[in-house]
Amino acid sequence: MELNKIDPKFNSKPNPRIGLITLASDFRIEKDFNNLIYGKDIDLFCNRIKCYNPLTNETLKKMADDITDVTKEILPDQKLDCVAYGCTSGSIAAGYDSIFEKVNKAKPNTKVSTPITAAIKGMKKLGIKNLSIFTPYTSEINDSVADFFNKENFKINDMNYFDIASDLDIGKVDSNYLFSVLKKIDLSKSDALFVSCTALPVLSLINDLEKELNKPVITSNQALIWDCLELINSNNNIEGFGRLFKN
Repeated sequence: MELNKIDPKFNSKPNPRIGLITLASDFRIEKDFNNLIYGKDIDLFCNRIKCYNPLTNETLKKMADDITDVTKEILPDQKLDCVAYGCTSGSIAAGYDSIFEKVNKAKPNTKVSTPITAAIKGMKKLGIKNLSIFTPYTSEINDSVADFFNKENFKINDMNYFDIASDLDIGKVDSNYLFSVLKKIDLSKSDALFVSCTALPVLSLINDLEKELNKPVITSNQALIWDCLELINSNNNIEGFGRLFKN
């Protein structure tokens, strides 16, 4: 048998790489990322982080303890351009600075996005100041969400919620029912609707909701993906996912 050794040629310009940390019980977020970046020269790599139910501020903070280890196992020893921490209420509980620090212990010099900071960034871009908010959370988590927006100088006119304590149950919400609930929210005194939680099946509803409400609709996954694409300079030619991508 004749053996022929051929020298390999390696790709010198890999696609931008997004690392996604998603809750172990989240049914939704990977689907949403893939729907938005489909067909683009962007690579997505995911790892799941242990979460604790019921969701409380204490368990959300505890979950963040594993961020460095979880990040380290996304393409070990390889560079990522951006890491997305896929939990809105968890981002509030842990704090962006802490999340950034823990990610960069595993992946130095890496940009970091979270749903809540991305939402704030997107709202400021759209000139939004007065908000209506919808969440699937319990009152304890809702209070934290409200406090966060108040500290960022947003006025919250109303908050509607499901009062679900388990992330698994949030992921099982019927999207048609969710649409019927959201389209009835009165935005007459608000500039926009913010729908919180990465587990809710709301991304595909945004365009129709904006037509019904005649106001911008910002959601956790939409904002997170938008911000990640901004951070890797790939935010163009996105259609069908709301006004946030049109400005």
